[in-house]
Amino acid sequence: MTKDLTILWTNDNSITAEKMVFMYGGNALRKGWWESVTIVIWGATAELAANDSKIRLRIREMIATGVKFSACRSCAEQLGVAENLEELGVEVIYWGEPLTKILKSGNTLLTV
Repeated sequence: MTKDLTILWTNDNSITAEKMVFMYGGNALRKGWWESVTIVIWGATAELAANDSKIRLRIREMIATGVKFSACRSCAEQLGVAENLEELGVEVIYWGEPLTKILKSGNTLLTV
């Protein structure tokens, strides 16, 4: 059984971010439901994470508690926000191959 959770965050709705992605992702690590939590920022979510001050603050807070954030480099570059995300402390990488490995391995992936 895997002990790592990856949340693929593609929904750019700020309420969904706060009331699902951040709530579950933060509690999952803090309460020990998972040993590690990685939140992957993909698509339009990159703009939300880079430009919304409340979302940026929550990402900083969650990084400080040990939640890892990573973003799709291709999306971030196409949307012109790669630098903003990196300055926030978000890893920015090409996610096609890592996502494929997660899917093929049967590791736990939650998609929002």
